[in-house]
Amino acid sequence: MIIYYLEKCLSFFCCLLPESVCNAVGRALGLLTWPLVPAKRRKMATDNVIRCLGVSEKEAERIAKESWARFGPMAFEVLRFPRFKGRLHERVELEGLDEVKKLLALGRGVVFATSHCGNWELLGGALAEAGVPLVAVGMKQKESGSDRFITENRSLVGMHVTYKDDVREMFRMLKEGWGIGLLMDQDVSARDGIVIDWFGRPTMFAQGPATLARHQGLPIIPIYITRLPDGRHRGIIHAPVPVNRTKDKKADILEATRAVGRVLEEHIRRYPEEWFWLHDRWKSVRWIQEHGDKWFAEHDRWHSAEKMTSWEKNTE
Repeated sequence: MIIYYLEKCLSFFCCLLPESVCNAVGRALGLLTWPLVPAKRRKMATDNVIRCLGVSEKEAERIAKESWARFGPMAFEVLRFPRFKGRLHERVELEGLDEVKKLLALGRGVVFATSHCGNWELLGGALAEAGVPLVAVGMKQKESGSDRFITENRSLVGMHVTYKDDVREMFRMLKEGWGIGLLMDQDVSARDGIVIDWFGRPTMFAQGPATLARHQGLPIIPIYITRLPDGRHRGIIHAPVPVNRTKDKKADILEATRAVGRVLEEHIRRYPEEWFWLHDRWKSVRWIQEHGDKWFAEHDRWHSAEKMTSWEKNTE
């Protein structure tokens, strides 16, 4: 628990500093640590930017570097959550909130699909402060102290926290009228994901948002956040993406995931510096390309009882 108390002390200290100092120090740390990122990882990020956006190598290097450097100011913002409590509306303007409240008024819950663009932690807190009963679905941290700190910070600004492997709780809270926030932009295993065309490349996507929405007869709401020139943020709530419920469950999930993926791609193209390019987004697809026969043999049994993912088991 030493890490927990160190993070609490750091948070307390950051809350005492002026915002301008936190932003400047955060930015400097982000830039200074860029050379410490393994060269292989930096090259991978640059190559992915070139392949996805079609820009020059110099521009791709700039975007990749900015993608890393933004984590400095973002980290300080997260550490300053105690100071933002009850005041997140001053930092984040939510565009399209009325549509969310209309859906919530039906009492059937809402499925949000978001990504590691901008400060997604602020986005969740702003939604919760605005009256959206939000479940933040996260990954349990290996270091228990950090996990406790992150959970407390999210709870502090009004979010309910659950872990991504607790699928039953997500379904239960969705039925109770909560909004479920899912990050869906990172790579998932070949066994659990679904392949769509994204940035002109076969890409593995999580099926969770579409599975949840289809089960409840709900649309998916793509929602992202971007930093404004004045240091504040704008949460962009997109139009709901309908999810069909035909006899072909897999086709329904695939179609909805494609639609949400297109919205995410458009957002990243518009704000490329704010997405986390250093994540190895196409790792599972590379594995498929190298072990194609083995993967397709497994994929054919994807819907059999012994191969069902936890998402599918909970929608039977």
